[in-house]
Amino acid sequence: MYAVTPEVEGAWQALLAHVADDAAVPLRYEPYPAPLPLENLWRRQDLGAVFMCGFPIATGLAQVIPLAAPIPRAPWAQRRALYRTDLIVREEAPYRTLEDTFGGRAGWTVVHSHSGFNALRHHLLAYRTPTQPALYGEMTGNLVTARRVLDSVRDGRIDVGPLDAYWHLLIARHAPQLTQGIRVLASTETAPMPAFVAGHDVDPETVRRLREAFTGAAGRSWFAPLAQQLLLEGFAAASRASYAPLLEWDAEARAAGYAQPA
Repeated sequence: MYAVTPEVEGAWQALLAHVADDAAVPLRYEPYPAPLPLENLWRRQDLGAVFMCGFPIATGLAQVIPLAAPIPRAPWAQRRALYRTDLIVREEAPYRTLEDTFGGRAGWTVVHSHSGFNALRHHLLAYRTPTQPALYGEMTGNLVTARRVLDSVRDGRIDVGPLDAYWHLLIARHAPQLTQGIRVLASTETAPMPAFVAGHDVDPETVRRLREAFTGAAGRSWFAPLAQQLLLEGFAAASRASYAPLLEWDAEARAAGYAQPA
């Protein structure tokens, strides 16, 4: 999810190796590049520490055990395991408010994504009225990845799109040429950050050791240089209950007859 460049993927691999060593848990790193379907990965039985969005954790899309969630190095995270969605447009676009984009073209990633679907839908819900139940003239779904949302905005295929704000931080830091020509028009409320998860059959003692290794990482000598690359403050323990607010956002939208952003 957050291996935005080969350099960043290498940093994540190094961090996971340190966590595994500290936990005394043997883990084998396995690349899983986008756009391979994440739901297939999450359903595997051999998960040791794999990133998973909080919305599918909450809905039970796959039976996993949340371990810990990153704390982004960003003012909006407030030193907590939180993130938000940035709604981006082209730099030269005339829009000054989100309302200015209504009637235009927007997009979303996948229905099990919080940042690319659930958060967008929740944010737009406040703007719907009985006379304007659909806000956009065209809504493109199943863009799948944040990178495709970014490219679609840059290329003019959509006018506005949702970007996971932590992904946005990483790509702006490590591949700034990809964020040139776009700007953030609005951002959603913060929500619980995606977590590293283990498979549901992993024994409780292994889960405990991995969780403690993640949450204690910020105090380890190896952490600082990797945190600089990954824009991290540390990790916070996570559980399925951590993501209950995301179900409330989903229920609110469905109750309003707004099952998909429109």
